[in-house]
Amino acid sequence: MQNERKVKTILAVCSRIILGGVFVYAGYLKAVSPAEEFAYAIEGYKIVPVWAALWTALTLPWLELYLGLMFATGLFTRFCAAGIGALLLGFEVLLTQAWLRGLPVTSCGCFGANGSSSLAGEFAQNIALLVLAVLSFRHGAVFSLDSAVDRHG
Repeated sequence: MQNERKVKTILAVCSRIILGGVFVYAGYLKAVSPAEEFAYAIEGYKIVPVWAALWTALTLPWLELYLGLMFATGLFTRFCAAGIGALLLGFEVLLTQAWLRGLPVTSCGCFGANGSSSLAGEFAQNIALLVLAVLSFRHGAVFSLDSAVDRHG
């Protein structure tokens, strides 16, 4: 029983660091690229006007970057896990509606303008990342800034 708990904790901490790193990487790639490139990918989903796509392209990379950094370091772990999980669910809704409508999405925009695979591949990737978020939400506060603050606060 004790070994099972240790394994879950180790998996959760690794999940938190990996998922945080993925969001830092994705946010960074979009933040250093022209916002218009990401806005163009967002427009491909045909659900928001151009101004909203540009606004999202300017803000979402920074949200991903900050959530990823806080999550990887374990600051506000449960909040970040929930926020990242919500983003991933939103991404799944976008991918699903694009697939159902038969939209010719050439770039999902996930990792900048050039980093894209098929919609099915992106969907599967997001599901895997969502599993990491759930695991981290439940057990990922060990070896985190949250636990350090709790011990010394």
